[in-house]
Amino acid sequence: MMCNEHAYCLAIEKMMGVEVPERAQYIRVMFAEITRLLNHLLWLGAHGLDCGAMNVLIYAFREREDLFDMYEAVSGARMHAAYFRPGGVYRDLPDAMPQYKVSKVKNERAIRQLNENRQGSLLDFIEDFTRRFPANVDEYETLLTDNRIWKQRTVGIGVVSPERALNLGFTGPMLRGSGIAWDLRKKQPYDVYDRMDFDIPVGKTGDSYDRYLVRVQEMRESNKIIQQCVAWLRANPGPVITDNHKVAPPDRESMKANMEELIHHFKLFTEGFRVPEGEAYAAVEHPKGEFGIYIVSDGANKPYRLKIRAPGFAHLAAMDEMSRGHMIADAVAVIGTMDIVFGEIDR
Repeated sequence: MMCNEHAYCLAIEKMMGVEVPERAQYIRVMFAEITRLLNHLLWLGAHGLDCGAMNVLIYAFREREDLFDMYEAVSGARMHAAYFRPGGVYRDLPDAMPQYKVSKVKNERAIRQLNENRQGSLLDFIEDFTRRFPANVDEYETLLTDNRIWKQRTVGIGVVSPERALNLGFTGPMLRGSGIAWDLRKKQPYDVYDRMDFDIPVGKTGDSYDRYLVRVQEMRESNKIIQQCVAWLRANPGPVITDNHKVAPPDRESMKANMEELIHHFKLFTEGFRVPEGEAYAAVEHPKGEFGIYIVSDGANKPYRLKIRAPGFAHLAAMDEMSRGHMIADAVAVIGTMDIVFGEIDR
């Protein structure tokens, strides 16, 4: 999803020395935080379901639908967006949101309700979502935070000390849940994260319950960042991708009217761009932890070597240590608290 694209683009931009327009940086940060919400909502629903809390999945997926609509509005895809590009983003935010139409399944009154917050631009839709979302998070907490069964399944399960978390290579909520306030958005800021006002939630005991609390608070902090980005983007129009046409294609109008731009377009779409010889590492604060891209170029139009540092690989390695002394049923809670996706650890 977009956080993965983010790290790849940052690595290429570092090697090529490409300047990203300010508006594109704000759009990237906003969609990186939308991705964080998407990830944490899926984690919350699945982790709750694993531990026997059935309803929270339905609640979490209700909000995910709106977030997927934001993805679809800018990229045309609900999940694999390819919206971030080296030098910026694919296109500016749309002025209108797609609307539901009357069908055999939904009548006119139901459609009117669904389209109520889709009358304006994408930024209007996102702003409406950020106003509603804190109350939604309160609902999740009502279901789980003081629920005694949830606490029995998570409190004291999979405890990791701060020192051990560092030694095991933990990052993201897994590290912050053990009480270490390490967040790349604060410690090594990229794009415009240094201008954002947000806090880093940390745990105290390093158990599954603390990691749950950290991720829930992260959703509230992400919501604050999205609100700040919306306010800035409303007030500051501008370009959203570099004007270096050796890296990013020219607009259609220029390409059809100017021979030089047509050549740029042809070269880019047939050959791609050549990255100077060298190497670079770029990392982002992915929802699951530090997602890094190590790239080596030999001057060709494709990488000589590309290594992905996926956060879940290091986390799963601690499965044995975290589950020792617990019941077999607790293995599900330990896997759930890691928030792993098997695609990144299937080597």
